[in-house]
Amino acid sequence: MTAAPIQIVSGDVLPAYPYLWLWQRDRGEEAGRKERPVCVAIVARDGGGLTHLAILAISGTPPNADQKAIELPALEIRRIGLRAQDRAWIVVSEYNYDCLERSFVLEPPREPLKRLSPGFLKVVAQALRPVMATAAGRVDRV
Repeated sequence: MTAAPIQIVSGDVLPAYPYLWLWQRDRGEEAGRKERPVCVAIVARDGGGLTHLAILAISGTPPNADQKAIELPALEIRRIGLRAQDRAWIVVSEYNYDCLERSFVLEPPREPLKRLSPGFLKVVAQALRPVMATAAGRVDRV
């Protein structure tokens, strides 16, 4: 019996994804150093049946001067199941591009942990839009 394919929608938070930072890619690295929670900011399905994903890192470390990030409100932190006492940021100055059906790291049983609220996801998507327009912050994972 085969497992049902993962269903991912915009706003899903995955508990563990080996996110590859832009600076790591620029140094020639090909794999993320550790698994971290991530937000699937955009899901786009094409006519060929492929699901394209823009994946944003969620970090407990404040952003560096060269990064743009949005701090998660306490309610969102609780909603997605992070420790309530911690602060967290979604980095929007870069993203990992992955294709669900061709991914080497998104396999069952990696189910979405929780989902960002639609209102907060809208804020994240608006901040990500200029980054996606230039593709300068895109890190390909396929």
